[in-house]
Amino acid sequence: MDLRKLKKLIDLVQESGIAELEITEGEERVRISRVGQPGQTYMAMPQAMPVAAAAVPAVAPAAAPQVEGHIVKSPMVGTFYRSASPGAKPFIDVGDRVNAGDTLCIIEAMKLLNEIEADQGGQVKEIYVENGQPVEYGEPLFLIV
Repeated sequence: MDLRKLKKLIDLVQESGIAELEITEGEERVRISRVGQPGQTYMAMPQAMPVAAAAVPAVAPAAAPQVEGHIVKSPMVGTFYRSASPGAKPFIDVGDRVNAGDTLCIIEAMKLLNEIEADQGGQVKEIYVENGQPVEYGEPLFLIV
């Protein structure tokens, strides 16, 4: 990772007021944390990602509960919003019918608002995330049946 990119990430952490930022690109990982005195930033050195050993036997994951329907997952890390602005009507509610391409929510990531669209049509059976809640990559957001 080049120094200009690291400088931009450090500036982003300082400007946004977040406590910590971790970025992974290929086998490189950078973690920037704000600790100690205000305005003071510490950065961990880039590290190579550990490689899983092929000789270790795989343990079967616990069986996930079977869910009928399609789960829409978060494509990014950010903050989940059900409407375009505070106090506005939510894009969808439980029980609403949606078509592929309909906007389901917005995820704010790095000061950008990203509209998340339905990848298939159906009825919204469940909304797993609360408005304003942080979400992780791959986290379930909606159940569409």
